[in-house]
Amino acid sequence: MKVSAYPAFTVTAFLSRLVYRNQVWSGVFGELVATFAFIAVWTAAFSGSRNVDGVTLPDMVTYVLIAGPLLNWNTTRYIREVGDSIRNGDVTVFLLKPLHYPALLFFNQLGNNAFEQLTITLPVAVIVALTVGLLPPASPAHGLLFLAFWAVSWCMLFLIATLTGLLAFWLLTAFSLEWFLRGIMALASGAVVPLWFMPGALAALLGHLPFAWVSYYPSAVYLGKLDAPTSGVYLLIGLSWLAALAALAGWLWSRARHRLVVQGG
Repeated sequence: MKVSAYPAFTVTAFLSRLVYRNQVWSGVFGELVATFAFIAVWTAAFSGSRNVDGVTLPDMVTYVLIAGPLLNWNTTRYIREVGDSIRNGDVTVFLLKPLHYPALLFFNQLGNNAFEQLTITLPVAVIVALTVGLLPPASPAHGLLFLAFWAVSWCMLFLIATLTGLLAFWLLTAFSLEWFLRGIMALASGAVVPLWFMPGALAALLGHLPFAWVSYYPSAVYLGKLDAPTSGVYLLIGLSWLAALAALAGWLWSRARHRLVVQGG
C-alpha cells in the first residue's frame, strides 16, 4: 500500500470517535477532576512559598496541564485494542492486506489523539486558563522548540505504547502490560512530579531515559527551564531515542509476525 493511503486511516479514526459523544463529556469531566486535583496538591505544597528551587506556583499549574493531558495521553484504549486484536485473532486480517501493521497503528492513533486533543484537552485548557491562569511560553524561541518537542513526545509515547502492546504476542494479554506502563510513565516521564523536584541521582537517571521526553523535557522547554542551546541538544537526543525505539519496534514486529504464523499453523 502506498504511503499516501495511510492518512485515510487517520481521518476514519477521527470520524469514528464522533459517534461516541457521551465519552467526550465524561472525558472532559474526568480530565478536569484530575487536573484540578493536581493543581490543588501543588497549591497546598507551595503554601507560604513564592517559589521552590526557582519554580513558582504558576509554573507548576502550567506544568500540570502540559505534562498531563496535553502530552501524556492515555494509552489504555490503544494498548488494549492492540491486545484484543491479538487475543481474538483480528490481527491476522491485517497480515492479509498490503499494509504495514505498525504504520497502520500510527496513523490510526494519530486520528484518535487529534480527536481527544480537540474535544477534551482544549476545553480543559480553556477552563483552567480562565479559572486559574496559564503561563505563555518563556519566549518565542521556546515556543517553537516546544512544538518540536511536542512532536517528539507524541512519537515517543506511541513507540513505547506500541512496544508494550506487541508484547501481547507472547503474553496473549495486554491488561497487565497497560497497568505496568502506566506506573512507569507516572514516575519516569515526570508527569506527576517534575524531575527537578526529584533526588539528584534519580533525576539524572530518569533524565537519560526516553520516558523523560514524553512529559518532562517538553514542559521544561515551554517554561524556559532549559535555555535554547541546551534544548536543542536534548531535542537531538530525543530524536536519537526515537530512531532506536522505531528500529526496536520494527524488529519486534518482525518476530511477532513469525510467532503468529507458528501459532496459527
